[in-house]
Amino acid sequence: METGTAVNHVPHTSAEGSTGVQQSKARRWDVKRDDYLSWDEYFMAVAFLSAQRSKDPRTQVGACIVNCENKIVGIGYNGMPVGCSDDVMPWVNWDGVSNILETKQLYVCHAELNAVLNKNSADVKHCRIYVALFPCNECAKVIIQSGIKEVIYYSNKYGFKDECIAARRLFDVAGVKYRQYQPERKQIVIDFSAVDVVQWTPPSNSVPSTRPALNGDQVPKNVSAQDLSSVSLSQT
Repeated sequence: METGTAVNHVPHTSAEGSTGVQQSKARRWDVKRDDYLSWDEYFMAVAFLSAQRSKDPRTQVGACIVNCENKIVGIGYNGMPVGCSDDVMPWVNWDGVSNILETKQLYVCHAELNAVLNKNSADVKHCRIYVALFPCNECAKVIIQSGIKEVIYYSNKYGFKDECIAARRLFDVAGVKYRQYQPERKQIVIDFSAVDVVQWTPPSNSVPSTRPALNGDQVPKNVSAQDLSSVSLSQT
């Protein structure tokens, strides 16, 4: 199934819910971070980020497959099959269209299918898959046949449709677990400029560094989150 994911070029100003890459408060360098991403947050964010590769003008979907060691073994997003030009194939949704052959429905490969086919391991048995929407029946077949044992989805907004009802029935019979992802924060921000920003508070007994600044060093003062360009993966 498909869903939209928003990428907003806006600053993230809240310290709570920060990814640790961008923050609005100073950080001590001698204390462990406590705002790092959980595994569920990390893998769902990867799924949402991969969705931004989709050429679909209406909906973008991503999926991320993870093994029992929390290693990513497959990523995919919705798109046309290899060799089928995105500029030639139709992208129209079938709502109100009389000829289904002129819509994307019969041609697009869903994110779950592509994630399985893109696997970098021998198989995906006993893995779990993170995806924005509860899978359709066709993707459920692929998930079951590939040996994936758990589905973590963000939204079930199409749960009333026959495709999703059939998918749940297939999962129940096959013993595939599924659960809805419960976000701990509203959004996860990727801030490319944060790598050049130093934001930490040295311990009181520390000795100031006397090392001269090297070419390329960037240590701006009083830099706030509002000054940083960022990409936001919204989960609203």
